[in-house]
Amino acid sequence: MKAIRRFTVRTVLPEPLRQLEELVLNLRWSWHHETLDLFRAVDPALWKAVHHDPVRLLGEVASDRLARLAKDRRFLRRLRDTADDLHEYLTAPRWYQSRAGGPSAIAYFSPEYGITAALPQYSGGLGILAGDHLKTASDLGVPIIAVGLLYRHGYFSQSLSPDGWQLERYPPIDPNGLPLVLLRERDGSPVRVVLDLPKGRGLHAQVWIAQVGRVPQLLLDSDVEENDQSARDVTDRLYGGGGDHRLLQEMLLGIGGVRAIRAYCRITGHPEPEVFHTNEGHAGFLGVERIRELVAEEGLTFDEALEATRAGTVFTTHTPVPAGIDRFPRDLVGRYFDGSAEKVERILALGAEDYPGGDRTVFNMAVMGMRLAQRVNGVSELHGRVSREMFGGLWGGFDTAEVPVGSITNGVHAGTWVAREILELAAREVPSILESGKGWEEVRARPGTELWRIRGVLRRRLVLEARRRLRESWRQRGASEAETSWIDHALDPDVLTIGFARRVPSYKRLTLMTSDPDRLRAILLNEERPVQIVIAGKAHPADEGGKRLIQEIVRFTESEDVRHRIVFLPDYDMALGQFMVQGCDVWMNNPLRPLEACGTSGMKAALNGALNLSIRDGWWDEWYDGQNGWAIPSADGLAAPDRRDELEAAALYELIEDHVSVTFYDRDAAGLPRRWLEMVKHTIATLGPKVLASRMMRDYVEDLYTPAAASERAMVADQFAGARELAAWKRRVRKAWPDVAVEHIESNGAESPQVGAHLSVRVVVDLGGLTPNDVAVEAVYGRVDDSDALIDPAYLQLEEDEPAENGRVRYIGELPLNRSGAFGYSVRVVPGHPMLTGRADMGLVSLPPAPPGMTNGDLR
Repeated sequence: MKAIRRFTVRTVLPEPLRQLEELVLNLRWSWHHETLDLFRAVDPALWKAVHHDPVRLLGEVASDRLARLAKDRRFLRRLRDTADDLHEYLTAPRWYQSRAGGPSAIAYFSPEYGITAALPQYSGGLGILAGDHLKTASDLGVPIIAVGLLYRHGYFSQSLSPDGWQLERYPPIDPNGLPLVLLRERDGSPVRVVLDLPKGRGLHAQVWIAQVGRVPQLLLDSDVEENDQSARDVTDRLYGGGGDHRLLQEMLLGIGGVRAIRAYCRITGHPEPEVFHTNEGHAGFLGVERIRELVAEEGLTFDEALEATRAGTVFTTHTPVPAGIDRFPRDLVGRYFDGSAEKVERILALGAEDYPGGDRTVFNMAVMGMRLAQRVNGVSELHGRVSREMFGGLWGGFDTAEVPVGSITNGVHAGTWVAREILELAAREVPSILESGKGWEEVRARPGTELWRIRGVLRRRLVLEARRRLRESWRQRGASEAETSWIDHALDPDVLTIGFARRVPSYKRLTLMTSDPDRLRAILLNEERPVQIVIAGKAHPADEGGKRLIQEIVRFTESEDVRHRIVFLPDYDMALGQFMVQGCDVWMNNPLRPLEACGTSGMKAALNGALNLSIRDGWWDEWYDGQNGWAIPSADGLAAPDRRDELEAAALYELIEDHVSVTFYDRDAAGLPRRWLEMVKHTIATLGPKVLASRMMRDYVEDLYTPAAASERAMVADQFAGARELAAWKRRVRKAWPDVAVEHIESNGAESPQVGAHLSVRVVVDLGGLTPNDVAVEAVYGRVDDSDALIDPAYLQLEEDEPAENGRVRYIGELPLNRSGAFGYSVRVVPGHPMLTGRADMGLVSLPPAPPGMTNGDLR
């Protein structure tokens, strides 16, 4: 008989052990080895049985064991020292406290977070990145408040059917059995966040707090008595449902999340956020809620509130393909917002694809996120370029390079992903890396003997874990003991080990490695230079194509001749990810370029002493230098996908056969692969300071958070005088802009100018009733191609000369001719205001009439 309700009964700890609860409730333990050692000492066998989950450990440890520990002076001394260390970590000044000008607090919104496998609220890279963001903010003292949803079933657990088909299971989650506490009012009653729904319904949510080091993480949970069943189910599953269900999740995250922050700050006295960071479009409605607040509480108009909201908002896009963006029918979104038709239309306009090629019937969450943020970034340099192309329609009239979408390349949290043995080696050999983040170049001078020994330890650990998981999977599929005996010899701790672990959408090409099965067999079974591959990955439950790819790879891995050399491990999660990035010698990644936004698993592997073997996509395109791994040539531009796969698979096989395995097995008299170790040390020395999330977090603070805080302060000062003034100015400029025109252009200079000369340009502009202070008139100049299109142009703001006849204004400037060859120029008029973040901010530009046979696009 199954229980009709599941709940967790918490252990009552003896008084001397009460600090254990404090340690459990702060998720710093997930990346702090000394705290984990303490938990292990509570009951080593039980610690292993509960898969290193401290909450389960304390829930299941025997009372007599607790009684003994409460009298164990050595254990109590360790407990006090660990608790004192946590208190110092939470209170001592850190990097952020040594600088000035940053925001008093930053609100960080994400639909998923990968903090620890014990809190399964993540599905893939977006969540893992968000988790690393919070941990790094804590380590650096950056004052972030995180907001998400608490999914009662989290993401699914994956298993395989007897024929290799992915099966999903959604194990229930009891918040009382997780390291969470409920946010309560001062009188002890639980806080309730309420969203008004159509037909007088309400969506209620309680707020759980997970403490991630110094960072409070607020998780909204709709499974409360005030809701009917459909409302209780809103937070049932991560990315669950569709249509209304998904829209309600995103409204609760964005709108409810802002209200949860207000409650948290009111109750705890935490400073209110000056900056709001939207991690992907799922939380975009937070901007709508902030506009509502300013209209209702400060008396601003919609436009004024919009400017105040945009100034302090950062939007990060992680999606390199339009299909990955949440889009809802416009009429569905409209039904969930009350108010006048004009107000609803203003909200709908935020997510409108009202640009050439857009779908006018949908509401685009990423488009709304960008319209509500003054600062937008992708997550690698290449992804920034892809995003400028994807979203260029929002800034029509500007070249792709000018679209105001920047990039901050992702990083990874070393404390979470780097093996303890590697960290301890660094502490002994190059302590300055851990103490100050400096000294990476010193790695090159260190002997590789100890590094090679540790690599062997980590590889063996991965092999043992892979065997354990394989055996568990085969038994779940109905195999007998006799049928699993081969697993005792699956994989070899001394064989070159390649890792491949991803989500399984088609563009990540899980099965590219099996494009030529016979050639792959020859690589795996090579007698002199054998190779083994460890594979993991989940397909979205609704992705039948992804499931077929998994089934295909599983069937190959179960061939009796190769199953000891290539394995698929189901239920890919953070715990398995840690074993793989630490234990693999090579991290393989072969997406369709440029569809990988960043991809951070290869960064984690590199920090653990592995080399990358990857298509030049995401971060690898940016930081591959020819010595830190191998780049798989990409057949970009081929129209036939099968032919592209064939060419890239052939290149992959050749690299493994002729370069990767040869370098790995080329040993000296001491049995060391000297060339391999030189590549590993070069990788750590050059990539180490780049791939760390501490570098990423400093970039966010200095390039986005601090400027956003300054803009926000300028908007709200003097009772929002800046927001009121900017909104009025934009309204006036937009109204006048159709009449702004470049009427006359002329230039003086030698017919055959030489490098170093200057070209004088004079322009007459009709400002359409605007003043010269409202605009910038610019010359755009540089090299031109065969069609006279400007290539990587430079910009020169022309100076006002004197009023011309009939109210026109004349502008002049001198263009430097600093290079030889084909040269060209054009001019343009753009809005100009000190509170704009750039020329393209408003998406308005006035160009001169195109000469016969040319378009304005050629002139830009």
